[in-house]
Amino acid sequence: MQQSKPLAERLRPKSLNEFIGQESLVGREGLVTKILASGELPSMIFWGPPACGKTTLARIIATETDSDFRTLSAVIDGKEALKKVLATAESNDLLQRQTILFIDEIHRWNKAQQDALLPYVEDGTIILLGATTENPSFTINSALLSRSRVLVFEMPSLEDVTRALTNGKKELGIKIKKKDLEYLAAVSDGDIRFGLNTLEVLAGFENIDKSIIDQAAQKSINYDRNGEEHYNIISAVHKSLRSSNPDAALYWVARMLRGGEDPRYIVRRLVRFASEDIGNANPNALLLANEVFTTVERIGMPECAVAIAQLVQYLGNSPKSNAAYVALKAAYADVDQHGMLPVPMHFRNASTKLMKDIGYGKGYEYDHNVEGGKSSQECFPHKLKDMRYY
Repeated sequence: MQQSKPLAERLRPKSLNEFIGQESLVGREGLVTKILASGELPSMIFWGPPACGKTTLARIIATETDSDFRTLSAVIDGKEALKKVLATAESNDLLQRQTILFIDEIHRWNKAQQDALLPYVEDGTIILLGATTENPSFTINSALLSRSRVLVFEMPSLEDVTRALTNGKKELGIKIKKKDLEYLAAVSDGDIRFGLNTLEVLAGFENIDKSIIDQAAQKSINYDRNGEEHYNIISAVHKSLRSSNPDAALYWVARMLRGGEDPRYIVRRLVRFASEDIGNANPNALLLANEVFTTVERIGMPECAVAIAQLVQYLGNSPKSNAAYVALKAAYADVDQHGMLPVPMHFRNASTKLMKDIGYGKGYEYDHNVEGGKSSQECFPHKLKDMRYY
């Protein structure tokens, strides 16, 4: 019966000592280690990428504290399932036994569902352990968040995945060279469960090598076009370009393109960058950005990718100036502070006799008729006299 379980389940750590990775949480000086030592277990939100150990750590905590461990999935379980767990928790409370409720993908519950947990978390009927891959600042109700500690899980390192795969190799008793095992670890991209599942598939092959690993893995790139990572990566594009590092910017752009991002979205952001961060330090940047935008619309992917790479290289290597961006913000601030100030009378067009009679256009200097081609007349409203934005 034991052998029928998936390899990842058979190798799931049973204690903190067996846990792989997340040293800042489960190491000797880790936060969870200290929490367990204190004997005071708070409700917690586990935030991190898939297959980084959130569920495993929740089970270990339940074992270490001898708690009644109950699990719900926010994808399939709703109000009725929650009621049953809460009823059990209230019974446990009478017996002075602690109940841990683990909710996987808690971000998928709506506000009303999350609010239903509040009184039970507050009075200690349950210790809530919620797991989420999404930023809890945006997906967890502020009331629930304020009553919980947020623990940030990092993506397992290459060494962490390799260690887990080495354990899997021993469990399965398969022959795979060290370099090929390390290649599988790299292909797994921080996903221990994926690596172990792939290793289990490889157990049916002989003479395992890179090509067989690729065949067994068939891994797609993890990229959420609507999630936080989408915004994190486009932010990395901007900041790399701003730091005049076209190579890093190209890497982040490649990540987006490989993940299926709409190339028009990327180039729209690059057009913005050409004005915001380069501006008149190199006006040609905006011209090229618009040309590449046209290219992307005309020929699409994959052909347009080279044009995007060309633009990224150009923007990264261009001199930088945010003078136009800063000036616009300052002008906006004056509009917001002072409202719609009147246009100076000498700047108003006297298109009728009445307008001329009341002073429209009076005193206006036609700059082309002034020596040097520039008058000294005031162009701002009176309240902003002699203002400078650039």
